[in-house]
Amino acid sequence: PRADSAREILNKLFFNPKRYDLARVGRYKLNYKLPHEYLLPSREVRRKLGLGIPDLNHTTLCREDFIVIIKYLLLLRVGGEVVTDRGSEAAITDDIDHLGNRRVRSVGELLANQFNIGLARMARIIRERMSLQDQEQITPTDLVNSRTISAVIQSFFGSSQLSQFMDQTNPLAELTNKRRLSALGPGGLTRDRAGFEVRDVHYTHYGRVCPIETPEGPNIGLISSLSTYAKVNEFGFLETPYFRVQNGSVDRKKPEFLAADVEDRSHIAPANTPFDKKTGDLAGESLTVRFRGEYPTVEKTRVDYMDVSPIQLVSPAAALIPFLEHDDANRALMGSNMQRQAVPLLVTEAPLVGTGLEDKVAEDSGALLLARRSGVVEFVSGEMMAIRYERDPEEVPVDYSDQPNLDIYRLVKFRRSNQDTCLNQRPIVAEGQKVKKGQVIADGPATRDGELALGRNVLSAFMPWGGYNFEDAILVSERLIKHDLFTSIHIEEFELQVRDTKRGVEEITREIPNVSEEAVKNLDEEGIVRIGARVRQGDILVGKVTPKGEQELSPEERLLKAIFGDKAGDVRDASLKAPPGMDGIVIDIKVFSRREKDETTKQQEKKKIEKLRRESKKERERIADVRLASVAELLGELTVNVLRTASNSEPLARKGRKFSREFLQEIDLDDVAWGTPVTEDERVNERFWQIMEGAQAAFTRCEKDLEKEIEKVTRGDELPPGVVKLVKVYVAKKRKLSVGDKMAGRHGNKGVVAKILPEEDLPCMPDGTPVEIVLNPLGVPSRMNIGQVLETHLGWAAQALGYHCATPVFAGATVDEIKSELRSAGLPEDGKIELRDGRTGEPFDQRIAAGYLYMLKLSHLVDDKIHARSTGPYSLVTQQPLGGKAQFGGQRFGEMEVWALEAYGAAYTLQELLTVKSDDVAGRSRIYEAIVKGENPPEPGVPESFNVLVKELQSLCLEVQFEEV
Repeated sequence: PRADSAREILNKLFFNPKRYDLARVGRYKLNYKLPHEYLLPSREVRRKLGLGIPDLNHTTLCREDFIVIIKYLLLLRVGGEVVTDRGSEAAITDDIDHLGNRRVRSVGELLANQFNIGLARMARIIRERMSLQDQEQITPTDLVNSRTISAVIQSFFGSSQLSQFMDQTNPLAELTNKRRLSALGPGGLTRDRAGFEVRDVHYTHYGRVCPIETPEGPNIGLISSLSTYAKVNEFGFLETPYFRVQNGSVDRKKPEFLAADVEDRSHIAPANTPFDKKTGDLAGESLTVRFRGEYPTVEKTRVDYMDVSPIQLVSPAAALIPFLEHDDANRALMGSNMQRQAVPLLVTEAPLVGTGLEDKVAEDSGALLLARRSGVVEFVSGEMMAIRYERDPEEVPVDYSDQPNLDIYRLVKFRRSNQDTCLNQRPIVAEGQKVKKGQVIADGPATRDGELALGRNVLSAFMPWGGYNFEDAILVSERLIKHDLFTSIHIEEFELQVRDTKRGVEEITREIPNVSEEAVKNLDEEGIVRIGARVRQGDILVGKVTPKGEQELSPEERLLKAIFGDKAGDVRDASLKAPPGMDGIVIDIKVFSRREKDETTKQQEKKKIEKLRRESKKERERIADVRLASVAELLGELTVNVLRTASNSEPLARKGRKFSREFLQEIDLDDVAWGTPVTEDERVNERFWQIMEGAQAAFTRCEKDLEKEIEKVTRGDELPPGVVKLVKVYVAKKRKLSVGDKMAGRHGNKGVVAKILPEEDLPCMPDGTPVEIVLNPLGVPSRMNIGQVLETHLGWAAQALGYHCATPVFAGATVDEIKSELRSAGLPEDGKIELRDGRTGEPFDQRIAAGYLYMLKLSHLVDDKIHARSTGPYSLVTQQPLGGKAQFGGQRFGEMEVWALEAYGAAYTLQELLTVKSDDVAGRSRIYEAIVKGENPPEPGVPESFNVLVKELQSLCLEVQFEEV
């Protein structure tokens, strides 16, 4: 019995599929790490002992696994080797940070896990209900409650750590956000427990995870980005492509994707290895390769693979930085992160010096509009465009749409993104132009002619100027502001809820108590601001009144109430007002309301639904007419073969009867039995049923559209509980470049605009052209981001010669090539030139590096950060002003600032700050009166925070009393 019970326990623990599941990936890793065919005895011995090799569908442990596990552990102990057909490999412990041991869990998998949790909960509830209720009277609806599953799914999408608000600042930010990998979240690490090893770059990251793009701060190394060509395989492991190399010859036809553990056995040559273009033979007899974390030199016959491209190492954001190989990695990290924060500009411009990846990033981000089919542009406007295409009769016999052979494209116009930037598409094709399938027909935000365009090319000089570019500050020309070179549009959304309160329903109205006619001049009769109105700080956007509570009325109020009815004085103003610092134009208004089913609403609904049904009927008739015409044209002079009804197989016409339009109008084509050979010609029959099938699909689409429209009318908008109406107001603001805005290049060279100078005062080129931006040369040597200097030189040559150039990462232009381009443009080959001081006309002492640099305006704008308070809200507990711009708060005068004033002995200033300017409630109003009357300030009182301290001490049973001294 002991052996039996032991066997039972083992079976229950290890061999029971209901207890656990390794899944296919678990079995794959187990078989890969412990190769059964080599660790188990020979085939004959295996057959005698009844042992086999488990396949991928065997997702629990089996006897064979225990044998190989014990054998491998023994080999580990004695330092033995596992001999396989690939050669002998030492038995080693696994590296936890190796990408062969880390897999990507996709959204689908996480969602499936949530479904499992939801279904398990539901099963438990069903079992409980079945045991409680009477078996005879029970129904499925009593048992099953779908809300258990929907609650789990909703919490997954709504409050999971990995569920994020999409970053839509610009197309690159959106693309990167979708390609992000995180080690955080449920089942992952926590920031505090993650050590250096997890965050560090591992040799298996090559071509799979970008070693550059990761956030600065606590998440460094835990959140990363997929490399350009990386993909996730069926088991969730990251793979990267390589070209196969056999006997020293490279096959570039089809790349092979390798996972990290498979790659560990291979010698891999770099992408820039020279080889014969015709034969594929690698140059030289030996070359340096990658093998695991080492770089040995081997004979070319031992090379197994070759990199596909130099950019496979980095992510798209890092691959957009020209001369990345000349930048220090820390600055490259900042550069790739800051490109994602670039604000789309009003007038975009592609970089003079790019990397060749700009068009691909713009296309894959989804910001552009691409042609669905080849054709000719028939109509273009700012809102939409139409392209007439050639229909292939073989592919689509009949086009049942209301505008046949026309593709209609609607453009996105001035829509708000999640980050308040502006999403807007502009057509880049003209009427009559031929377009090919997949061609870019409209630009989106931050794109130009189908290329990503995050900033502007500006003429820059590296030199100090009067101390205004001290410590990374930037000096800019007034020209950039005059010509709107760095102007962007931002759209802000304001929301007002109308609630059903205990005291009554709130109301949106133009009649607001104690508000002048001037204040409501921009409101329509509903009480909502009109589109096109200019709004500034404090202006009313939506007028709303809310009922006051019942209270004792004074005789005067009672009289007013008696004369004017209920309205006077029983509501208070609760309008939505524009916040401080606002100056913009209202561009859109959306009103959502819950359906209140009174008589008038029902009547309106009925009318709308009848109208929809009439339109749908017309559409069905039109489709039937198109079908009839197509069938009549197809069957023309042919005769009937078999034509019977689908319901009772009665013949609709005798065999041999000629098809004519009149005859086809008499019979109902919908009645014809599906798939019957209506004529003798098989090809005609096939075409006939293709036409019928297309019509059927068009009818179904028509019905679905009608259902959808009717549901829209009857259901109303889904609003949170207690909310009757929701109004959203969209205000667009035009932001010009101003002092305090953050700007950056693509190499981590960031700074803040310190001064905007008139064009005539800036240093100018020998031909009199003033430079547009002056950067501090001290920002280059210690930061080691030399890429910006090379970009400046090449940008100057490119601008002079009138072209845009692509210099791919790790395979870009060399210093000699840049020099030759500068020579071709007739410019000095060291990229330095004599500049003159715009104020005096005198030349500067030294020649100065100048040229065209691509600069971005980042979404850290001074208008969103600058803030000042005179009076405003106070905290209820401490009676001190609140903090932060959102609360219209004051500046915190903290412990260290107090020490600073103490050190200066500024006693009265300090007393003022800690009392009347903060939480001396009585003193605040007294000092206001004194200032108004022009008297001397009174003595400060006791701060409220001191009273709070006293009360807290009293709550600890410590009697604290005040005594006059």
